[in-house]
Amino acid sequence: MAVDHIRYDILAQEALRGVVQTVLKDAAKNGLPGEHHFYVTFDTRAEGVRMPPRLLAQFPEAMTIVLQHQFWDLVVGDTSFEVGMSFGGIPERLTVTFASIKEFVDPSVPFGVKFEQIAEAAATAAPASSEPQGATEPQPASEPKPPRPTPSVAAVPQSASETPPAASDDDPQKPASGGEVVSLDRFRKK
Repeated sequence: MAVDHIRYDILAQEALRGVVQTVLKDAAKNGLPGEHHFYVTFDTRAEGVRMPPRLLAQFPEAMTIVLQHQFWDLVVGDTSFEVGMSFGGIPERLTVTFASIKEFVDPSVPFGVKFEQIAEAAATAAPASSEPQGATEPQPASEPKPPRPTPSVAAVPQSASETPPAASDDDPQKPASGGEVVSLDRFRKK
């Protein structure tokens, strides 16, 4: 397998975190347009995250906040955002770093993105770049996930009128479990 010297996985995640930052900056400046609202799940143990000890005790690993009706003073910076919210009737202020975000969802559209923690072993396996150390935001400490197996059959969009060719018994792309390859159109909203 070829070595990814460019690190597309890191670049893609940074770009998507930029989307979240842009959306939150717009919401801070102009408010939430229409029915838009956001669910933000973040790692409560990540570096730079600030929250009251009582909430950290209640959510020791991850927390989801909803930015919809009852939040105030949303301030978005380069590496984090701050927001005022009420928890059990008690107003609190949270600071959430973009690097700590695990998931961002706007269910009104629907739009959602899930961020994966990139294993340190994979990051150190890539050759050193000429970029100075500390130029990227620190990633929260976590146990590396085992690599995902590569699927042997790739999903290819098809029109509903097309029928997939019949697989022969010696066809290597035929699922071993007797499963069925289905068109993506079958699952799309109509």
